[in-house]
Amino acid sequence: MPKISKKLTKPYSAPDNFSKRIKNIPPGIVSKIARIDELKGRWIAGIRLSPQVLGRLKRSVLITSTGASTRIEGARLTDKDIEKLMRGINIQKFTNRDKQEAQGYYELLENIFNSWKGLKFNENLIKHFHRELLKYVDKDKSHRGENKKGENKVHMIDDAGQSIGILFDTAPAYLTPAKMRDLIEWTQKTLKEEKYQPLLVIGNFLVEFLKIHPFTDGNGRLSRLLTNLLLLHTGYLYMPYVSHEKLVEDNKPDYYIALRRSQKNLGTKKENIIDWLNFFLDTILKQSQLAVELLSKENIEKILSEKQLIVWRYVEKVKETSTRDIMKHTKIARPTIKQSLEALLRLKKIERIGLGRSSRYRKL
Repeated sequence: MPKISKKLTKPYSAPDNFSKRIKNIPPGIVSKIARIDELKGRWIAGIRLSPQVLGRLKRSVLITSTGASTRIEGARLTDKDIEKLMRGINIQKFTNRDKQEAQGYYELLENIFNSWKGLKFNENLIKHFHRELLKYVDKDKSHRGENKKGENKVHMIDDAGQSIGILFDTAPAYLTPAKMRDLIEWTQKTLKEEKYQPLLVIGNFLVEFLKIHPFTDGNGRLSRLLTNLLLLHTGYLYMPYVSHEKLVEDNKPDYYIALRRSQKNLGTKKENIIDWLNFFLDTILKQSQLAVELLSKENIEKILSEKQLIVWRYVEKVKETSTRDIMKHTKIARPTIKQSLEALLRLKKIERIGLGRSSRYRKL
């Protein structure tokens, strides 16, 4: 059973009465948190993937997450377009803004994945992230890293990048600096003290952050980047290997509905963020499940390189084979075949029969 709170009834200084929000947490949420933390432990205990495999997974997630997060906000680049863009290939059919936003997101997410241990969550970091996120976007030059000066609203965006309605009003500009300071300081303090299960604290931060909407633009993308950082800080170390952003994109209508239902009553006597917590925890639970599946032998196509996969597919279709046979039928160099066979042996996908140059291999 996860530690929801040491003492939920204890008075606590939190933005908009956090302790009240979680006083009567439904059993379903408690169950989801317990399952997520079980899978978190399995990832940490069972991680057997090589640095090369983890590197490939991380590169793939950077592309997938960049594409998904920018498309949620109306961009139109596919994952293949993102990959080309990151390789320096100019794509003429898209606007500069789409490409600029993708470049900023990719680079900032890569920095989070590589340097999260040294990134201290505070107000200065969030403003720095905002500057980095928008540093290539010409139209946002005047307000990068600065709290909004005017009012803004949260719009629901369709697949064509058009607004199909206002989700909710946000905090007034004149209250934004104080609200952000309170929220950040409380989140820092609460995570450090470990009085509440961190997924609840992070979920609360996100729903509050998006309600405040502190910047003129980029709030949604920034919230997803901060999700990666905060979850890494609290021990959910599979974030770089399964895309959180893609899961949000795949369930975008539910994302909007959960936000709207939870945020419309923030600050009222009937505060309730259960809809948002359910969506947030469902997303993290699915991410956790996919991460643990990466440790499974059955997920071989996701963890082998292109040439290793060719070797595996050949071994899979023959009764028994040798290094020479594989060279003849795949046209792959002997050293690469040897490396591929060693990887397949470690994954227990094949077995070796005999020793030395006479060794043969067959599928298990």
